[in-house]
Amino acid sequence: MKLGATMPVNRRHCVRWVAGTALATTLVLIGAACTSGDGPKREAPPLAKVTITPGGGPAKVRPDGSIIVRVAGGTLQDVTIVTKGNRVDGVQSADGTQWRSRWTLDPGTKYHVFATALGADGKTQSAMSSFTTQKADNPLATTIEAPADHETVGVGMPIVLHFDKDVTEKQAVERALEVRSSRPMQGAWHWFGDKDLVFRTKGHWPRHSKVEFVAHMSGVRAAKNVFGAKNRTLKFQIGDEHSTVASEDDHQMVVSKNGQPVRTIPISMGRGGIRKYITTNGNHLTMEKAQAVLMDSSTLGCGPGCADYYRQMVYWAVRISNSGEYAHSAPWSVGSQGNSNVSHGCVNMSPSNAIWFHNFSYRGDPFKITGSSRELEPDNGWGYWQLSWPDWVKGSALKRPVVTERIPGAPSGTPPARPGGDDGTASPTTSATPGRTPSAAATPGGRPQGTATPGTRTPGTPTSLTPGVSGAPGGSTPARPASPSPSR
Repeated sequence: MKLGATMPVNRRHCVRWVAGTALATTLVLIGAACTSGDGPKREAPPLAKVTITPGGGPAKVRPDGSIIVRVAGGTLQDVTIVTKGNRVDGVQSADGTQWRSRWTLDPGTKYHVFATALGADGKTQSAMSSFTTQKADNPLATTIEAPADHETVGVGMPIVLHFDKDVTEKQAVERALEVRSSRPMQGAWHWFGDKDLVFRTKGHWPRHSKVEFVAHMSGVRAAKNVFGAKNRTLKFQIGDEHSTVASEDDHQMVVSKNGQPVRTIPISMGRGGIRKYITTNGNHLTMEKAQAVLMDSSTLGCGPGCADYYRQMVYWAVRISNSGEYAHSAPWSVGSQGNSNVSHGCVNMSPSNAIWFHNFSYRGDPFKITGSSRELEPDNGWGYWQLSWPDWVKGSALKRPVVTERIPGAPSGTPPARPGGDDGTASPTTSATPGRTPSAAATPGGRPQGTATPGTRTPGTPTSLTPGVSGAPGGSTPARPASPSPSR
């Protein structure tokens, strides 16, 4: 029924629709005294009154608001929203008297809202509102730098976001981000500066589980006159639980699968002497892999003519930091592997072991180095697991963790096989929705210090999101370029 229409009159009721204020559209059913006879008059039951905000009118509304439907004297029965933009999800109050949209609205989009309520008199009353949101003249672009859509990854994989403009309304952005998983997991967002935001779980993801991510950024006010332009979505799955521990002191690297050692590899690490030749110590993640990578010492200021200058292609390389460190094939140092450290910072291994490790690895596998005197910075590559859980949560604008919502019908996966560890899982009954300045040595979000020159990758294996890496998995926007890697 259109606003302003008149319902048929019967012997007992006269009705008409009345428009409300400019801020909200209100429909009120007015009961006229069309009674007959001389019997006692009964007091009419309260009538339902439905209010929709924003109301109709030519004025455009900001997209970072909510659609709110309220009813007095009754309960909501239905809310329908028609738009060419994103689907509008909402939450109804427990008493059925209010419905509110869950996320911000799309900029420059028209909405038609229809609501029906049941009054105490047993009759339904309806209301409608049409409005248009303001355009985003200074839109914010959101890039998912890792992982790639539908990628199979390691149990330590973070979700890495980059924004093309500084974000000052960090809490609003965090509230717009939704992570779902097979098994509810405790996690938190952490800001590195004003453009980079990373999600990490408290404990590692359960192997063989699934994860979905939605950035409800469309319409989010990220800074003054800056609004999110569009939503981003991502689905990925966790593979087997891989972990590696490489000892600088013992010159051995132990690789495990699902909690069981599967190979011990003789290695040679950074020779030391100066800081840049010391392999970084602590909790790394495997970031990318390529069959060939050009190592160039000029990226560290040692160009042609320098005593330690080198420019060499290395093969079967797995990146573990942004300071030029890879685990790769090094046939020239096989005699030192297992007994001494001779590299410029990389983890050297024999060609056969390097091929095996390259093909075994996912991106996001935990890779721990022990015995080194140079600690990995948390913002060096994906060094996020270097921070304790309390310190990680401090990097959230909301200063609190969240619990991932469970993906309906998805298998829960298998908890990490590490005995006695806190796997970070949360009770399925718990529900939640929703920095730090990078050092000069590296930048966050998986962006190395300049551009590596990789060759081709092994078919069917995940690789880098860095432009120039052939066969980069689809579904995510490539990360920014990285520089030739200095270590070997």
